[in-house]
Amino acid sequence: MRTKTLSAVLAGCAFLAAGQASVADGGFVLGAAPKPAFLYFSSKKDGGWTQAFDEARPKIEAAIGVKIPFVENVAEDALQIRPAAEKFIQRGYNVIIGTAFGYSDTFKQLAEKYPKVAFLDGSGTVNAVNLQSFYGRTYESQYLCGMAAAAASKTGKLGFVAANPFGPVIWTVNAFEMGALKIRPDATTTVIYTGAWNDPVKERAAATALADQGIDAIGQHVDTPTPQIVAQERGIYGTGHHRDFREFAPKATVCSSVWTWDKYLAPALKTIKAGEWKTEPYGAFAGIKGGATDIACCGPAVSKPNVDKIMAERKAIIDGKHVYAGPLSDREGKERVAAGAVLADGDLWKMDWYVTGVITQK
Repeated sequence: MRTKTLSAVLAGCAFLAAGQASVADGGFVLGAAPKPAFLYFSSKKDGGWTQAFDEARPKIEAAIGVKIPFVENVAEDALQIRPAAEKFIQRGYNVIIGTAFGYSDTFKQLAEKYPKVAFLDGSGTVNAVNLQSFYGRTYESQYLCGMAAAAASKTGKLGFVAANPFGPVIWTVNAFEMGALKIRPDATTTVIYTGAWNDPVKERAAATALADQGIDAIGQHVDTPTPQIVAQERGIYGTGHHRDFREFAPKATVCSSVWTWDKYLAPALKTIKAGEWKTEPYGAFAGIKGGATDIACCGPAVSKPNVDKIMAERKAIIDGKHVYAGPLSDREGKERVAAGAVLADGDLWKMDWYVTGVITQK
């Protein structure tokens, strides 16, 4: 997930070439066939977040029968976002797909200025009749990766390298530990926050510090494969995030939480084409079943019986199991989800507590 700041966790005339649009039954209708274009936050070969979008792009093209152009390295800055988007709009592209939280405010302004253009933004926070932010329920895939990490671990001492301590990161840490407990009731997860999404130096320092504590399986919610590389150097295990990080550390990486954006975006674009697109007021929030996230599993350190347990839990999630189902208390003993209930999406986004077994370090 890409963000520019933690302060907001949870937010003219169109060119004729963009076609006509109208609102029907609360939805949005393009007046021409969809012509999508991507704005990439960073390089298409960044190894993580942006590369996952770029790897989904040809699959989306095949599904909808349209080539999708893109521009790379569009920073979370209105002075870069606006001209990149408007250049596409001037050329007749009428569906603009962003890939960063920091695009949110500018995309809202663009959606107001160009009401005949559809906008989608990965990890954005604002929504309108012609603007849909979308993200994935990564706690589902990280829960399964926690199971894999515990299955590979010889000690039950797990670690986690994360960027920033707010809702969509904390939910991955908690889910990772909850999955680990399904395999090992004695499992603990020690998390170190780097304060940055993409900083290999800080990630190496954090992963090394965890390994020095005797931790033998390291999960992550940061952009680069550095924690997995450190795990392989130290002869221990790890689980990746964004993409299948076995590419970088095949001996260490036993599972990865991966984005499957084509499975979400291709149907969304088909819905736009059919004139049946209705944006969700709080953003689209797909899980494994909805096609935003999944796992790449498992490495040889995970036994066949444990792989079977992981895949059984994956099927249960697809069939409706909620990871954050009650009864569930935090590590201080406070009830967070009552028996028979599940954690609401609003409470997921603002999660600021940890489950028993999570050990936090700076």
